[in-house]
Amino acid sequence: MVADGIYYALGFTAGGLLVSYLSRPLYGFPLFILALFCLWFFRDPERTSPPGPVAVSPADGKVVAVRAEDGGTRISIFLNVFDVHVNRSPIAGRITAVDYRKGKFLVASQEQASSENEMNTITVEGDGSRVVFKQIAGLIARRIVCWKKAGDLVDKGERIGLIKFGSRVDVWLGPEWKLAVRTGDRVAAGSSILARKGS
Repeated sequence: MVADGIYYALGFTAGGLLVSYLSRPLYGFPLFILALFCLWFFRDPERTSPPGPVAVSPADGKVVAVRAEDGGTRISIFLNVFDVHVNRSPIAGRITAVDYRKGKFLVASQEQASSENEMNTITVEGDGSRVVFKQIAGLIARRIVCWKKAGDLVDKGERIGLIKFGSRVDVWLGPEWKLAVRTGDRVAAGSSILARKGS
């Protein structure tokens, strides 16, 4: 579990106890439910990445778009509030850039979110490839967390951060990658193959 979930849960539990003490126990019940939800939401299951020259999904969720873009392909993944929100590196390599940009908080399932919403763009280079992926905030998500910085080495499927509550992750892959997913597919961070290198 991500530590943030414990902090949120403790806060809601304390609030629930206070409300129960000052009024009636029943009135504190919704806060206890929110505490349990936070413990569940910030879960962080172990994942095993498949071997070989593959790019794995950086996020749990549903593929909502697969588009040709800038000489490569952009894959957009929408995370609802029921998905695991820990993000992972699609490939092994060195992080060459981490760029945060303020923006809007449109519904993350909309196409405009890829260009207009608040986002954090991470570039990873390894084994002759460059993969760019974006942590994109949504209508509910108002906090992007990244635990890595430029210059860090990462393994394929390694945890790099999270987006709190509903959000979106876009991945840009170069022409050397052959896609293994399509719009409508469900993917899991670190274990689902997005693409394979080669023809």
